[in-house]
Amino acid sequence: MKLRYTFTLLTLQTVLCVAFSANAQTRPAKKPATPAKKADAQTIGDAASKVTRDTTKNGGGANNKPQNGGNLTEEIVITTTYKPVLADAVKLRRNPDMEDKAPFKAPLSYTPIDKRLERNTDIRQLNAMRMPAEVDSIPTNNYVKAGLGSLKTTFAEGYFGNGKDEALQVAGYFKHLGQRGTTFKNQNTMNNQIGVFGKSIGATNSLSGRIDFSNRSNYFYGYNQYDPPAATVLNPTQQVFNTISAEGELAKNYRDVENDFTYALKLQGYSFSDKYKAHESNLAISGFLNQTIKQFYAGASASLDLTTQKDAAYSISNSIARVNPYIKFQGTNYKIDAGITIASEFGFSSRFFIFPAAKAELQVIPKYARLFVEAKGDINKSTFRNFYAINPFLGPNVDIRNSVDQLDISAGLKGTLAPGLNFKASIFRNSVKNMALMVSNFDFAQGYNKFKVIYDGGAARVSGFTGEIDYKALDGLSIFGRAEVMDYQMATEKQAWNLPKVKITAGTSIRINDKVLINGSVLFRGETYDPYVSPAMAANGATKTTIDPFADLSGGVEYKVTKKITIFGQVNNILNANSQNWLYYPNYGFNIFGGASYSF
Repeated sequence: MKLRYTFTLLTLQTVLCVAFSANAQTRPAKKPATPAKKADAQTIGDAASKVTRDTTKNGGGANNKPQNGGNLTEEIVITTTYKPVLADAVKLRRNPDMEDKAPFKAPLSYTPIDKRLERNTDIRQLNAMRMPAEVDSIPTNNYVKAGLGSLKTTFAEGYFGNGKDEALQVAGYFKHLGQRGTTFKNQNTMNNQIGVFGKSIGATNSLSGRIDFSNRSNYFYGYNQYDPPAATVLNPTQQVFNTISAEGELAKNYRDVENDFTYALKLQGYSFSDKYKAHESNLAISGFLNQTIKQFYAGASASLDLTTQKDAAYSISNSIARVNPYIKFQGTNYKIDAGITIASEFGFSSRFFIFPAAKAELQVIPKYARLFVEAKGDINKSTFRNFYAINPFLGPNVDIRNSVDQLDISAGLKGTLAPGLNFKASIFRNSVKNMALMVSNFDFAQGYNKFKVIYDGGAARVSGFTGEIDYKALDGLSIFGRAEVMDYQMATEKQAWNLPKVKITAGTSIRINDKVLINGSVLFRGETYDPYVSPAMAANGATKTTIDPFADLSGGVEYKVTKKITIFGQVNNILNANSQNWLYYPNYGFNIFGGASYSF
């Protein structure tokens, strides 16, 4: 309350002082001032507001001089009052924040790094990154699989290993597959394999080796169903093939260094025999030396292939020695291999050859397509092991002659069309001297239903096209395919007997999820010809027998019951095609089998 009264008195004093000062500057007083009566501030203010006299004409101007010589002690009479006009107050509409929000400051600690500052702007080679550990599967070293099915199918296989040792790998395996057909008597086949192998990786060299044994058997069950021989004459006999093989290799480990010197030495051999009197022994020594000089590779490879072959009618030696000096150039967009192959045949035949061994690649579309051309030649050794693997229905005393690839020329494109989609397409033209052909040698009247090997008497021309495609997606889809189209121009034979001009193979593998895997394959083979003519066919003027083309479609499914147990099913020849690879020897029809596998 006292503060309010004090403020009111100060305001009144200010008004009076201003009024006295204004009147003193307008005119002089005519009579002494009469003391003013005491009154409150509100009464004086109301009286002053009612005065309407204008005093601006009487003083304060430039021509108005103060009277009495400008004496400041001159008596002043107030004739009007000053009424101040105050503006509205500016209001602050923000309330103060009464909360304590002092930020938290964590204690800091600094550890100096004892590292030298290097000023090296060169790009350094990246170190190899270690592969992450497999966490989506249980590491297993052993695997067994077995199944049964129609056509009295029996199936079994197994693999056994010592585990994930980066320096030493030792493992073994076995396989078995047996089937019995119903269309022909004794349409039985069986295939058994067993072996061990290992590899030791040292600081500088690696040593690997293996020993394998295989046993295959089948019967000579074929005959012409439309002109069958007498039941007393036809008596299918069994054929059995046994092969024991071994090999060992010493090789220098790869190192990513300049001017590296590499080498390898390999020793291998086998002993092959059938149920009758055929026997073949082979020993081969091969190796290479290679010196790298920046973008150049210079070296040579050599081999000595020694073979002895015995049958009821002969015993011969058939050996070949080869030397292949070469030089290679490799850059970012090209690769060139230039060399020759010097081959010497000795034993029952003695011949000497020099063949080209050259290949070039050029990148025409970076990262997508490469153009390649190749020219080469070699001696193709004729062996019991290779012939009986192609046609197990060959008779005894196979004719042995080595054919010669005089000049094989090919050109094409290969590369990647999209991520995971690879392709290769090429055209070729080969010149082959003494081409081996397998033809029938039937005499059903005597119960003989076997094949034999003959040779084209000159240089045959083989030209054609091959195409391959392979697609692997990240989501478990895999597709592959290969097509071969060939044209044969024989020197002395009328046809390229039992060799198809068109052959297509394709397959796919689809992983539906973590438990289900589906696979399928298809084989198409064009028509072929065999020189056999039955008496009934000869009467109609036929000069050969045509083997119809066929398609073989197969499929299978696997279901993972647990992480270690899987069940499977397989269906073969879904179309039940009456297919024949060899005349009067049809393949198995529709058949199905299934089983389970166990990993441990």
